[in-house]
Amino acid sequence: MHVLQNILLYILPFVLVLGVVVTVHELGHFLAAKWLGTKIDRFSIGFGRAVASWRDKQGVEWRIGWLPLGGYVRFAGDDNASSIPDADDLDEMRRDVVRREGVASLGQYFHFKPLWQRAIIVAAGPFANFALAIAIFAGLMMSFGEMVLPFRVAEVTPNSAAAAAGFRPGDRVVAVNGREMTAFNEIAQVIEVRGGVPTTFTVDRGGQRLDLVATPRWEVREDRIAGKKTAGTLGLRPAQEFSDYVRVRYGPAEALVGGAARTWNVLETSVYYLGRMITGQVSTDQLRGPLGIASVTKNVAQVGAEGAPSVGAMVMGVGLNLLQLVALISVSIGFMNLLPVPVLDGGHLLFYAYEAVARRPLGAKVQAAGYRVGLALVLGLMLFATWNDLQRLRVFNLFGGLFS
Repeated sequence: MHVLQNILLYILPFVLVLGVVVTVHELGHFLAAKWLGTKIDRFSIGFGRAVASWRDKQGVEWRIGWLPLGGYVRFAGDDNASSIPDADDLDEMRRDVVRREGVASLGQYFHFKPLWQRAIIVAAGPFANFALAIAIFAGLMMSFGEMVLPFRVAEVTPNSAAAAAGFRPGDRVVAVNGREMTAFNEIAQVIEVRGGVPTTFTVDRGGQRLDLVATPRWEVREDRIAGKKTAGTLGLRPAQEFSDYVRVRYGPAEALVGGAARTWNVLETSVYYLGRMITGQVSTDQLRGPLGIASVTKNVAQVGAEGAPSVGAMVMGVGLNLLQLVALISVSIGFMNLLPVPVLDGGHLLFYAYEAVARRPLGAKVQAAGYRVGLALVLGLMLFATWNDLQRLRVFNLFGGLFS
């Protein structure tokens, strides 16, 4: 029974969430390649030995690998899943294709496509992730609307950053650093990543607008979804009675705009926080690997199931929560893949940018070295994030207890 519970709470939500995000990412590459007449050998979700596989009428092998931590589209002529064949073999590949299929068929092979087409195919994966997030946010906003909680201050904690800045009960926060905001969760998201950074809050106080400068303080706290985390805090308690909430309904166009805006806000916050992490302004202990993501999906599923009066309501609650998590992770995956690191989509685009400026591809040895460095960076980051996960889940404490 305990094993079944772990499968339902940990493994199944994790596989579903990651599977949707990865599938949409790879479909972006696949559909763009198909649109541009590219010959494709394989579409794979997951790595390693195939759990299931089949071929369609165009000869594409569709497969599901046993390790659901990624996926790939393998174009005809690829030596590996990253579409970076040995450059020394390209001439041989060209001769072989011409001998077997004729000169006209070269245009069907990814590596002989015009530069702009290769760039579109590579960029389509991350942008498919952004499109997925926009679609989910917009769909939820149009279907259910939103219960928006304006940030009206109910209480100011003594000796807090908010008290030092001059906040008072009754103040309504309407903008942060000049950007208009209407919801508590938007403002809280900004505060969480700006620990130690002076921030201007525009408040409505009795009909007059005032600018208050406050510096959020880092605080370690327990979060129901993320577990223990370090986040910026001001020391404000918002008014959150039922009467404080505002029901907002959206039409299709408004929902699409709102979905795009929410996706942009998530992306902007991620970029800002990553920048502070790279420059050493914040700790890297918030990085999560597969174990951390699995833990978050479990918590999200549990919160969605709580208090459900029926199985149907429980399934809907879990499904809606996981959908929102899919959107958030999809934005992160899209952004991370655009980083200019060889082996990621952004690394391919970086090489293409050089090729466009220099009018020739980057040297084969340089590309190969870049690929190895990029792979080492990605694997190193994954190992570091997994180390964080193990510490966050107190695995080492468990082992220590076994031998003490």
